[in-house]
Amino acid sequence: MAPVIRQLPEVTIEKRNKIYLRLCASILSQQLSVQVARTLYSRFLNLYGGKEPRLEQILETPPETFRSIGFSEAKSRYVHNVCSFFREHDLKDARLHKMEDSEIIDLLTQIKGVGRWTAEMILMFSLGREDVFAVDDLGIRNAMVRIYGLQETDKKKLTDRIIRISDGWSPYRTYACRYLWMSKDMNIVVS
Repeated sequence: MAPVIRQLPEVTIEKRNKIYLRLCASILSQQLSVQVARTLYSRFLNLYGGKEPRLEQILETPPETFRSIGFSEAKSRYVHNVCSFFREHDLKDARLHKMEDSEIIDLLTQIKGVGRWTAEMILMFSLGREDVFAVDDLGIRNAMVRIYGLQETDKKKLTDRIIRISDGWSPYRTYACRYLWMSKDMNIVVS
């Protein structure tokens, strides 16, 4: 990874608050380009005067309002699912920040619309966890195939190889993922 890292800006990992809101934003960005996701999130914030809404404000917003700004029907439900789950389980940021990664993944994936990838993104980008490796992320997989010249055609064998490589980056795999994402337009081969 050193040749990749040397050509990119330094990555920093930070902790954020309002995890329910970060989770909603992550759901909005699923299967969308970065630009479309930003536009959708901006429209979402505009519903609340350009400010980050409280959990109750989101729950009070009818799904039709979300659909009117471009949410799919499913994403409208999932955003409400997240906020309902946080309210019902009295989930506070402080509690989440104290939990183990595996506990958070198990907890958040109980929410309809939140899968493992989404939970991993929350660990990386909101909870500031340094050792998360999103093995199923297509961008990460493609970067590793390109950078390491991986030739495996069997998906399980490729996944195993990617995991073996990533084990060498522990306990800083989140940083490696960030560099892999940033490297998408580079032609560096490490192998």
